[in-house]
Amino acid sequence: MGFEYKNVWVVSYNNAFKTSNTDSLDTYYETLSQNLRALPGVKEISFCSDNVPFSQNSWEGGANYNGKQVGGVNQYTVDDTYNTTMTTQLLEGRWFNKADMVAKNQPIIISSDLKEKFFGTGQAVGKLIGDGDQPGHDKKLMKVIGVIQGIKANGDYRPAGYGVYHRVDTGSYHWLGRIMVRVNEGTTAAFEARLYKILANYMKNSNVEIEHLTKKRVEANYFTVVPMIVLGIVGGFLVINVALGLFGVLWYNINKRRGEIGLRRAVGATGSSVSTQLITESMILATLSLIIGAFFAVQMPLLNVFDLAAGIYLVAMALSIIFIYLLVFLCSLYPGKQAAAIYPAVALHED
Repeated sequence: MGFEYKNVWVVSYNNAFKTSNTDSLDTYYETLSQNLRALPGVKEISFCSDNVPFSQNSWEGGANYNGKQVGGVNQYTVDDTYNTTMTTQLLEGRWFNKADMVAKNQPIIISSDLKEKFFGTGQAVGKLIGDGDQPGHDKKLMKVIGVIQGIKANGDYRPAGYGVYHRVDTGSYHWLGRIMVRVNEGTTAAFEARLYKILANYMKNSNVEIEHLTKKRVEANYFTVVPMIVLGIVGGFLVINVALGLFGVLWYNINKRRGEIGLRRAVGATGSSVSTQLITESMILATLSLIIGAFFAVQMPLLNVFDLAAGIYLVAMALSIIFIYLLVFLCSLYPGKQAAAIYPAVALHED
């Protein structure tokens, strides 16, 4: 996941303190920060932008370096304690500190995916990257001071994606609306109620809400799992319909060929040979259909549809072919057994 989400709470707030004086604003939130850290159940807190993990909120922009450009880069605004609050994995360089306030180029920390895109296996720390998705259209150049493992902010089943982390500045508290709170293991609901009361009393005009990242993770995963379950149900329904149709066609075919089957039995064919013949015929027809279907399916990896690796398509095709063969075999097994049980005299008499 790139971070430790257990025992982390998200405090959402708005309209906490309205003032145009930046110093007063900083003092207001610094006092709040000290009060929260003084609570016995709190390990660390961090102020950050609204696009916290599992929130379905996103701030996206672009980035470029040495002719390479990417869009859809997640932009995070965080403070100096975000890495300890979220227990992110620093792979290279360092995290933000107060000395970054006077840096010539805005210091940033990038995710491992973006580092690999721009620098491969080379060094990223110290390099300057643009903040636009097109070279030459940058408003500013940003200096990389660290690389962290990409955070899977949209749940277990979605990739981390590109990410750029910006340090909060003196005016950030005007629009920041989230506080990440790491609490001790086994913290009870009673402490949550106490925390809510402290926040509500301090930010009297604000709407305060406390959520747990563990619950938000489950909700985020639902956005991926539920559509897959629905598609699985639809796919299962279609498979059942295909199986019933195939079973019916084979049953009808046997009834039409009762005379042929009876004649074969009369000249000495065994029941197992008759059953094997019908199953083999079904498998041959399935093979002819699969050749046509595979011709169209193989276009997916050739055209790089959905930007997936070719190996994924090939494995899926192989599993699908095996499943179809198994389905045809099972559907033809019982009709073949029924054909083997036909008595020659009865079949020839009916014919």
